[in-house]
Amino acid sequence: MSVALYYTDTGGEGIPLVIVHGLLGSADNWRSHIKYFSQRHRVIALDLRNHGRSPHVEGMSYDDMAADVEAVLDTCQVEQAHLLGHSMGGKVVMSVARRRPERVASLMVADIAPVAYGHHHDSVFAALRRVEEGQPEDRRVADELMAEYVHDKPTRMFLATNLKRDEGGVLRLRVGMDEIECGYPDIMQVPAGEGAVHLPTVVIRGSRSDYVSEAHMPAVREVLPEARIVTLEAGHWLHTERAEEFQGVVEEFLN
Repeated sequence: MSVALYYTDTGGEGIPLVIVHGLLGSADNWRSHIKYFSQRHRVIALDLRNHGRSPHVEGMSYDDMAADVEAVLDTCQVEQAHLLGHSMGGKVVMSVARRRPERVASLMVADIAPVAYGHHHDSVFAALRRVEEGQPEDRRVADELMAEYVHDKPTRMFLATNLKRDEGGVLRLRVGMDEIECGYPDIMQVPAGEGAVHLPTVVIRGSRSDYVSEAHMPAVREVLPEARIVTLEAGHWLHTERAEEFQGVVEEFLN
């Protein structure tokens, strides 16, 4: 059963570009990209279930998340879209392409492969739970709490985008931690659907990331046989580390 996701739509003509964020991200993380791409394209950016402004519900399977995205296309009366997904969002867009290839004009997958990954978000979840427990009233204290578990400052800055101040002045998480942790085994799995995706595709990977290594390339070629591989000098958050280069790759591909 799909849920009604929060989304933004810049409007405009032509086939829209739909942006799907990764685990613990949101459409807000893509604001500068939305502004850039909307100069030439209609851009729809959404918050996946249990993220951002979207509802908190049980179930984080790729079938469920793909159905949510397909429902947004229906709501926006979009017959076909260019899909761009980062990390978990990359698996979501691959799932949509497998389930409903007729709805997809092209596919842009950022730093994720169609494989099952090991569990390595324990410290991140612990950091967010520490903030929940600590109920900080300013971001410096929130950062100190997260630093007990996550030593990497850029990662903590990314996680802090999930903090919103409540009426009492306390910084609260706007992600569904219970639902995400319960659904985490599904998040680590392969995309939904079966078979290869025969669509124009680009896979953009980070040179310092291990999410799309050479060991993953056979799986990439099996599921995305038409994919062009582009490597940027970056880590997993390549769209923020190399924002202009990332935009250039996407724009060149769309053209």
